Amino acid sequence: MVFSSLTFLIYFLPIVLGIYYIVPKKAKNLVLFLSSMLFYFYGEPKYAILMLISIASTYIHGLLIEKSEKHKKKYLVSAIGISLAFLVFFKYTDFILQNINNLLHLNINLLNLALPIGISFYTFQMLSYIIDVYRGEVKAQKNFLKLATYVSLFPQLIAGPIVRYTNIQKELDERKCNFSNFSNGVRRFVIGLSKKVLIANVMADCINVFNLSNEKSIIFYWIYAISVTIQIYFDFSGYSDMAIGLGKMLGFNFPENFNYPYIAKSVTDFWRRWHMTLSNWFRDYVYIPLGGKRVGKLKWLRNILIVWLLTGLWHGAAWNFITWGLLYGVLLIIEKLGFLKVIEKIPSVLSRIYLLLVVMIGFVIFNGNSLSEIFDNITGLVGLNGAPLYSAESIYTLLNYAFIFIIAFIGSTPLIKIIVLKLKDRLPKLINILEPITLCILLVVCISYLVDGSFNPFLYFRF
Repeated sequence: MVFSSLTFLIYFLPIVLGIYYIVPKKAKNLVLFLSSMLFYFYGEPKYAILMLISIASTYIHGLLIEKSEKHKKKYLVSAIGISLAFLVFFKYTDFILQNINNLLHLNINLLNLALPIGISFYTFQMLSYIIDVYRGEVKAQKNFLKLATYVSLFPQLIAGPIVRYTNIQKELDERKCNFSNFSNGVRRFVIGLSKKVLIANVMADCINVFNLSNEKSIIFYWIYAISVTIQIYFDFSGYSDMAIGLGKMLGFNFPENFNYPYIAKSVTDFWRRWHMTLSNWFRDYVYIPLGGKRVGKLKWLRNILIVWLLTGLWHGAAWNFITWGLLYGVLLIIEKLGFLKVIEKIPSVLSRIYLLLVVMIGFVIFNGNSLSEIFDNITGLVGLNGAPLYSAESIYTLLNYAFIFIIAFIGSTPLIKIIVLKLKDRLPKLINILEPITLCILLVVCISYLVDGSFNPFLYFRF
């Protein structure tokens, strides 16, 4: 089940919210846990058991780490090993076997395992919890239901943001479920749903048109690259918005995950704004433990490359993800070694163009199915693959999707937010009337779009 589905919007969410607000406070965690398991079971029945086993392992190891000073490190290693073993087995086994076959010219049969949805997200949440318990930053949760609710919480289970136990530890015991939080949550959810359904899905349709076309041209390659860049941002940030909104409806405050990354002026700034919970996770649990910058220059550069190799692998078991991660690692190293000072001195227009070109090329790599396809799509941008400047289909596609391109360009900046905030200061009564009307219209349009059976891809099946 996904947020942008009629099953979720019309049946699951209203029923869960209705029960959640009716039951007493003591029963709310139970309602959340059971509804989260139902949410996961709907799409992955057999893997719901896997998640419960992972939660039980984390729960037991957390208690053992806290109680045993002498063997706490062994329990930490055991807990991390079990969580990573599940992740590696289901997500990376076939990738490893395929590369062994290619390298040694063998024919080992692949397992063809279905990837448990969201395993990368909930594994990282369990790892952060167990490491924080080991460090003494949090007490081990003695109530299994509360820990299970934290890990399985359906708003952020399959699409992030990566919520740490420390983020919601207090809210698992006591949280405010009031009209203000609920209305803010609905507003945030509808905005995220609109980003996903009305922009990301439309861009996915445009990408599909490109992939099926036999009339590739330079303009068409640029349409494709821009569409991928738009789709990935509005899909990822849209789901984060929906998760944060759902959290508010339920009384939780999840961390922000995106902060207008496409207005960044450097790769360094971009990664302070893009998927912030993932960047912070790798910083706190990989980069700093490796020594961060508090080591010699060569080890420091090694630490950066390790983090970005793992970042690429986290996104998927394929060489395009590894290439994408290492590309950013190299670019960040170049900026940290002095290029960032050059960027800061050039006009902001040029620095933003530099960043957007880097991001666009990066997402062409990210979205590729093979290295040969990626190479063709990148060289096609400048006609090095022999493509003509334009074709009739490319012009038609450009005109057909031009309006969405413009909306996406505006929506990727804080312009709308700035205008709304200024209007709230000057015309608060008008905005108080127009805002709910606008949100209702957007919700109706989104549901109509979904009822129509339009293209509704789900990027997080990769994770």
